[in-house]
Amino acid sequence: MQYSLIVFDWDGTLMDSTHSIVAAIQGACRDLDLPVPSVSSASWVIGLSLETALRRAVPDLTAALMPRFLERYRIHYLTRDPELRLFEGIPGLLDDLAGREVRLAVATGKSRVGLDRVLATTGLGPRFETTRCADESFSKPHPAMLHEIMDELDVAPDQVLMVGDTSHDLQMAVNAGVHGLGVTYGAHTLDDLVRCGPQGVVGDVPALRDWLLARVR
Repeated sequence: MQYSLIVFDWDGTLMDSTHSIVAAIQGACRDLDLPVPSVSSASWVIGLSLETALRRAVPDLTAALMPRFLERYRIHYLTRDPELRLFEGIPGLLDDLAGREVRLAVATGKSRVGLDRVLATTGLGPRFETTRCADESFSKPHPAMLHEIMDELDVAPDQVLMVGDTSHDLQMAVNAGVHGLGVTYGAHTLDDLVRCGPQGVVGDVPALRDWLLARVR
């Protein structure tokens, strides 16, 4: 298969941020005396829109508490923001793909404000033709973000690959009628990813690079 458009998830796929998201969810729970979810429970919701994720990870979180929880979550997350880094090898991989004239996009559960911030701080903004965030579309695994990207760039589904570290990413790919590639160095387990029937699953960025470069023009 030769792909002309590759759509990447952000957290846990391009950026090593899973641990910071989990710590922020757990920290906000402690601040508001709510039951603290396990690492696995908090990791599982990564990739969903923030409010959807919180309702799943913190069942005792009420609508009345949501604004305070979001405030505490953002404080905990932003205190770790300076420590966040792209996974080693990601900038070079994106350069290699761009050098082969592969079109690149992002579909993420992050907010628009959050994604624009990290695109600016990493310098990766110009690498992507378009991006979609959960607060301006639908949360994964709804296919809307991928449909909007394909419509905007006028690319057929059989030319598109979605790359992500969660079953939410891969199920979105299924729902949108495109291929999916899972990475196991992020939030979800190998079993979680395989159950979605992706075209492949890789364990690190070098393997991701090899898999992708063998399947682009």
